[in-house]
Amino acid sequence: MDVNPMNPHSTTWPSPAKLNLFLYITGQRPDGYHELQTLFQFIDYGDELTITPTSDGIIHLTPELPGVAEQDNLIWKAAKALQKQTGCLQGAHIHLTKRLPMGGGIGGGSSNAATVLVALNALWKTNLTDEQLAKIGLALGADVPVFIHGNAAFAQGIGEQLHPVALDEKWFLIIRPNVSIATKDIFTHPNLPRNTPKRDFTTLLATEYENDCEKIVRMLYPEVDKQLSWLLQYAPSRLTGTGSCVFAEFVSKKDAEAVLARLPDDVSAFVAQGRNTSPLKETLADYQSAHTQPN
Repeated sequence: MDVNPMNPHSTTWPSPAKLNLFLYITGQRPDGYHELQTLFQFIDYGDELTITPTSDGIIHLTPELPGVAEQDNLIWKAAKALQKQTGCLQGAHIHLTKRLPMGGGIGGGSSNAATVLVALNALWKTNLTDEQLAKIGLALGADVPVFIHGNAAFAQGIGEQLHPVALDEKWFLIIRPNVSIATKDIFTHPNLPRNTPKRDFTTLLATEYENDCEKIVRMLYPEVDKQLSWLLQYAPSRLTGTGSCVFAEFVSKKDAEAVLARLPDDVSAFVAQGRNTSPLKETLADYQSAHTQPN
């Protein structure tokens, strides 16, 4: 959490990406939502939100996202939901530094919403618990609660039943094909597997990790198929979530960067390390420590 020297009331908060290390779809509920089993881990790469609290009650976002009306933006929705839940009369100016691709499957929008809820809860002193924030977040998106709790987790249900886990913090090479994939398009596809047997966590850890959405995405998006085929030459590689990003895992940063160096110049990619504790959770702890009044 950085303080802006030009405006000491502004603070900057991380909005980290996540990877689904595996993703299995085990059923579909009557309301249309899919039951799943997935393993979330954060990475030390993401967007940033610079937030300045205001007294006018207005939520103002910059810059405008092309094609997204302000009131459709998850950042705006999250801030308004926190105001409504708590009766808070404060507002905020929120500036987004965007690095995560939309439709990439690495949690950009969900992470943004979670960062807004966590940061404004601290800045506005609305004092909701993580559980209360996660309930607000779940109404915005199934992945928002994991970002709020800030721990690597095994998730079940529609992704909201979270069980914190400690994983190896490996290095990842993440490739971002130049396509945006809507979650709805994948989950409504008739050929999507929807009956993968549920397994206990120990069994899942001992089984080669897979993503049930991968076959559909590779079929629909040749660019994703191309990049994943290339990555598989070098390391275990998969699709993350329902988006376009694909990743390979490595034991060391050096190994990941060696493969990155082989990529053509026109391919967008980055190297990041897995994190069991979200950078957002660490930033919140730093903020609370700095703003705790001594006895």
